[in-house]
Amino acid sequence: VPYKAPPLPVKGERVGFLSLVAKMATLAAAALSLKEGLWVLRHRMEQNADRHDRIAEMCGEAEVEPRFTALITDSATALRNVAEASAEVAGAADQMEVNSRGFCDAHKAEYGGVYEAVKARPDIQQAKPGFYRQR
Repeated sequence: VPYKAPPLPVKGERVGFLSLVAKMATLAAAALSLKEGLWVLRHRMEQNADRHDRIAEMCGEAEVEPRFTALITDSATALRNVAEASAEVAGAADQMEVNSRGFCDAHKAEYGGVYEAVKARPDIQQAKPGFYRQR
């Protein structure tokens, strides 16, 4: 299913506490979906590579012209390379999911109390972003 990213804030538009949490949750969900899709792709490519190897063996036994058998063997190698690359990208997507969830948790820990306090007392102006950052 194609994914359409939410629009970035327009210059001057404020990114609020909840909108940032929602955007990071969306990023984490998209990374998780990507990771799962890539593992499915890897499994499919490995199965196809095994099938190509079996076909190449059968071609060898049937004494098919060697250049055609070599092409089938090369395609099996290419499919294994795709499977390996998809595993690497899945690892990167997994790291992105972990990082976005960690960012979301840190954001909630740092600004959650401030958000609740401001929500409870709207007459008190909130400090500029970064004022409450712990050093």
